[in-house]
Amino acid sequence: MSKENLKWHAGGCHCGAVRFEVALPDRIEVEDCNCSVCLKSQNAHIIVPLSRFRLLTGEDQLSTYTFNTGKAQHTFCSVCSVKSFYTPRSNPDGRAVTWRCLDDPYEFTSVEIHTFDGVNWEKNAASLAHKSKG
Repeated sequence: MSKENLKWHAGGCHCGAVRFEVALPDRIEVEDCNCSVCLKSQNAHIIVPLSRFRLLTGEDQLSTYTFNTGKAQHTFCSVCSVKSFYTPRSNPDGRAVTWRCLDDPYEFTSVEIHTFDGVNWEKNAASLAHKSKG
């Protein structure tokens, strides 16, 4: 995908303390993961390279939760508890933006939701590795 096909989209947590922008194409792929934390929080997310993510406000409001290997950095707003983005274990050089935390998650020409078997993460993680590459 060429960079000219990207557009910056705003998003954030529920209370507005955390705000970000992410550069996305008009057709997006959303990962619907069934790992224990994504399943319980219903976190369907879009993995992007770090260069396509900008935290605008709220760095001082972020808390981080880790479990298992501690590689994934699950960041959430300490005011409203919404996880609008995080650093995924599969793509530590990128960000996973929560699709429904975009200001208008339905403005895209196409939203393709992929089921990701995070319960069997070790077996399936390699299928996501390319998503954080420029």
